[in-house]
Amino acid sequence: MTFEVRRMISADHPSLPGHFPDMPLVPGVVILDEVLGALAEWRKDCQLAGIRTVKFLVPLKPEQTFTICFSASDDGRSEVNFSCRVEGRIIVEGRLEVCSETK
Repeated sequence: MTFEVRRMISADHPSLPGHFPDMPLVPGVVILDEVLGALAEWRKDCQLAGIRTVKFLVPLKPEQTFTICFSASDDGRSEVNFSCRVEGRIIVEGRLEVCSETK
């Protein structure tokens, strides 16, 4: 199972002022927030249980479009791999632990 969605962090995002003045970069936590939002969009029946691993490989600039890609096996495992790419280059990658929501 796979899923892809495109995102962009606007230059007026409230986390950017003071985050490297004169050369703003999107904080990792903001990228992860977008990843979690995309996860909820893809798998509405699950919630985040933990972040197993995450590597930030290349900085993301405001207004830079990036693609969030998820992959998971079909055997019902509780782990989802993700990556964020800019023009095909991986900028962030990791693995999430998820669990089914009980209502």
